[in-house]
Amino acid sequence: MPNPRPSIEVIIAGEVQCREAQVRAAVALLDEGATVPFIARYRKEVTGGLDDTQLRTLDERLRYLRELEERRAAILKSIADQEKLTPELETEILAADSKTRLEDLYLPYRPKRRTKAQIAREAGLEPLAEALLADPTLDPQATAQHYLNPEHKIGSTSDALDGAKQILMEGFAEDADLLTRLRTWLWEHAVIRSRVGEGKAEEASKFRDYFDHAEPLARTPSHRALALFRGRKEGVLRVTMALPDELENARPHPCEAMIANCIRWSHQRRAADDWLQETVRWTWRVKLAVHMENELLGRLRELAEADAIAVFARNLKALLMAPPAGMRATMGLDPGLRTGVKAAVVDHTGKLLAHATVFPHAPQKRWDASLAELGRLCQQHGVELIAIGNGTASRETDRLVGELLRKLPALRMQKVMVNESGASVYSASELAAREFPELDVSYRGAVSIARRLQDPLAELVKIDPGSIGVGQYQHDVSQVQLARSLDAVVEDCVNAVGVDVNTASAPLLARIAGLNGALANNIVAYREEHGAFGSRKALLKVPRLGEKTFEQAAGFLRIMRGQHPLDGSAVHPEAYGVAERIAATHGRRIEDLIGDADFMRRLNPSDYTCERFGLPTVKDILGELEKPGRDPRPEFRAAEFREGVEELKDLKPGMILEGTVTNVTNFGAFVDVGVHQDGLVHISALADRFVRDPHEVVSPGDIVRVKVLEVDLARKRIALTRRLDESAAAGVGRGAGNRDGQRPDAPRKDRVRDSGRRAGQPKPETPPSGGMAALFAEARDAARRKRGR
Repeated sequence: MPNPRPSIEVIIAGEVQCREAQVRAAVALLDEGATVPFIARYRKEVTGGLDDTQLRTLDERLRYLRELEERRAAILKSIADQEKLTPELETEILAADSKTRLEDLYLPYRPKRRTKAQIAREAGLEPLAEALLADPTLDPQATAQHYLNPEHKIGSTSDALDGAKQILMEGFAEDADLLTRLRTWLWEHAVIRSRVGEGKAEEASKFRDYFDHAEPLARTPSHRALALFRGRKEGVLRVTMALPDELENARPHPCEAMIANCIRWSHQRRAADDWLQETVRWTWRVKLAVHMENELLGRLRELAEADAIAVFARNLKALLMAPPAGMRATMGLDPGLRTGVKAAVVDHTGKLLAHATVFPHAPQKRWDASLAELGRLCQQHGVELIAIGNGTASRETDRLVGELLRKLPALRMQKVMVNESGASVYSASELAAREFPELDVSYRGAVSIARRLQDPLAELVKIDPGSIGVGQYQHDVSQVQLARSLDAVVEDCVNAVGVDVNTASAPLLARIAGLNGALANNIVAYREEHGAFGSRKALLKVPRLGEKTFEQAAGFLRIMRGQHPLDGSAVHPEAYGVAERIAATHGRRIEDLIGDADFMRRLNPSDYTCERFGLPTVKDILGELEKPGRDPRPEFRAAEFREGVEELKDLKPGMILEGTVTNVTNFGAFVDVGVHQDGLVHISALADRFVRDPHEVVSPGDIVRVKVLEVDLARKRIALTRRLDESAAAGVGRGAGNRDGQRPDAPRKDRVRDSGRRAGQPKPETPPSGGMAALFAEARDAARRKRGR
């Protein structure tokens, strides 16, 4: 029988909005082992120019649809083995377009434990059930008299009718079309409702916005859904699905009416109608209500998780693609009070040159001695940049460095506050221990802070993305899906920038298309034994790095000042011949073409295409010749924190400050303004226009100007706005909500040791609370007004 469903390629083409031929080409390349970055960059002619975003979607959907086909085949075989596969059922199964629909169709045939309905069938009660359903004029009691069976414990008409009811209930509850209708209708009309558990009010204080909460199921934002599910998981909230009172109290109940309609029955006061009505009611109340609640709450959770993972991925990409300050001699400072400020100096390659601990703050207060020691290190090693971790004592340390810069103006140093989230996780990692076996853990953190200012991407790849702290409810979502999504982001970012193979660390090399941890270690080991690579071709001498791997990786690996002029560019070695032909055509050397932008712009790319390399590749080659090895990341700039504003108490409503966006969630953005506690710019205050998604206007790492609306000293919360002409009074109540990943009553302490947790232990996370409920309502109302226009 022909499959009524379109092919996988046709389905994906519609979803990705491209031609079927493009999908087939991309699928073939993926099946051959090609990576997404390689296909997106070097196989544009083959795929018709599919970009990395389209290819990631294609790859995900390909995985899902192939799993669907495997499950479809298994279900068809199972039903055929039971000798119950009819042509009509086979057609329905072949047409199923989702795993949910497929499982609905399989439900009546799925092997299961003996049910009450099966026991009733064994007792010979199925004809009774069918008779009463087919002809409601039959008297149930009189008809049931013919089906008494003491051997199967059917000793009365009541027993017989109960068994018949179980048979019908199971049949109704396994009707695939009915399940689809109920699922669709409930998703559109049901609400999610939460109540605080009995005696849990004090324990659940951080969930107080949800003590008596209800909202439409389908319109529940992901962050609120995950907060509700977390409260349920912690045992302090009771979360249920329900219908609004007007629907729940309707007679007949709308879900019962839907079941009756599906079986083409209505109450007409016939002899069996009361019994059938009770059967329908039981089907909903006993069989389907709980099943639908679990399924739809599960669906809400899946959607919320997918949304949270997407937010995390966008934030991670923004952080990884943050502008590098450049490979200059840098001092990293890991601030602390009692334990002192750890200082580490690295050279332009990131190599550790010196380290020390100074104690400028209470209780020691060795301010002058600390200035002298830091000044000595800066002068001795020609420090150009000073990176200050933004944890405990960061502003006090920033003030110390400010004085140091005034004392040493000749060095023309620049100080920058650096987000140190995850630094302590790296410090205690096996990787850090291998890199610095003799160095104390606390100094490793200072090294990481210095390096992430030089090149955020190169340093952050050493840390598990889940420990970087730019997501919402990251510990509540599927860790498998989260890891897959974040790994794809890291891979795309690393390959978009490219790496210098002679200076890159093994973790950075491992993210290059085609490479893995073992090959990355082999490259580093070969480099250490034989010296720097002189050309890309020399990579083929690395153990276990074969031609296929070379093809995938070579274009993303840079050899600066290599044997071939293009070894330091993004031009793939396979296409060097095109560049050489361009140079020969004009009687010039490739070295002379590189950087000659005016000449490149005068060339017609179509003149240099061939059977293998089409217009997209030639355009890329000309672009590289114009600006070889260009970095796609923006130019570096640091936020300037306001002098005299170092603690929460220094903030006053109406102040206009500069800060750095540290995290973006669905309900707003958190901004570091230099007081150890990030402030919240609610989504409604992000711009002078309606904002549907905060990511439309801000990303982590952005430098923004904000106005202080409200400061809650008791709960350590700051409400900010980017509407600089908005008065503080007008913004009161706009919410100084807590940052996801923090206790509402705690200052920001990003480092594991400062919060008393072990390295690698997840940070506690809490849902938005306090004044945020009103803000969410405001944002919803604004969205509804916009939709109504």
